[in-house]
Amino acid sequence: MTSTSDDEFQDFMAARWLALVRTAYLLTGSHHSAEDLAQSALARAFVKWHRVRDSNDPTAYLRQIMIRCHADQFRRSRVREWLTAHLPDTAAPCHEISRDQREALMQALGQLPARQRTAVVLHFFEDMTHAQVATALGTRESTVRSQVSRALAKLRQDGLLADLAGRTALRALSSSAPIRLTGKDGR
Repeated sequence: MTSTSDDEFQDFMAARWLALVRTAYLLTGSHHSAEDLAQSALARAFVKWHRVRDSNDPTAYLRQIMIRCHADQFRRSRVREWLTAHLPDTAAPCHEISRDQREALMQALGQLPARQRTAVVLHFFEDMTHAQVATALGTRESTVRSQVSRALAKLRQDGLLADLAGRTALRALSSSAPIRLTGKDGR
């Protein structure tokens, strides 16, 4: 790569780092795993930078790389990791939902199967359409709608989000309104 390409990649990476880590956190449930996943995706994007840069939507290309990295890691893991309500590092307080609400939401997301969780995260938290999620996951739009519908039904049926005051997150999930899980500084 030339220094111009390096500079372009650095600018691209810096502009998308926080959003990439946020999405990775929602996929993995762990801040450390999220940073590892984001770094892995950026490493793969760096190797293919000429393709990423020349694509119609470099951000979507990077997101798809990250989803595939996550799927690869998920397939390789022999021991299933369980998400807990107590993370070793606490994020900065979010002004939109409380820490308890955030923990309940993360616990609820952790109970969903991987495909449903990925579809929910991309659709509701990344504010992607069903078609965009289908493209990112390499599946049909009807499959994405089915995964999202089943995930919402599971969340409602199991009462996993009942701890949330006024059932804020469940209403938001069912109405497609995006929920911010991070503070304004991206943590």
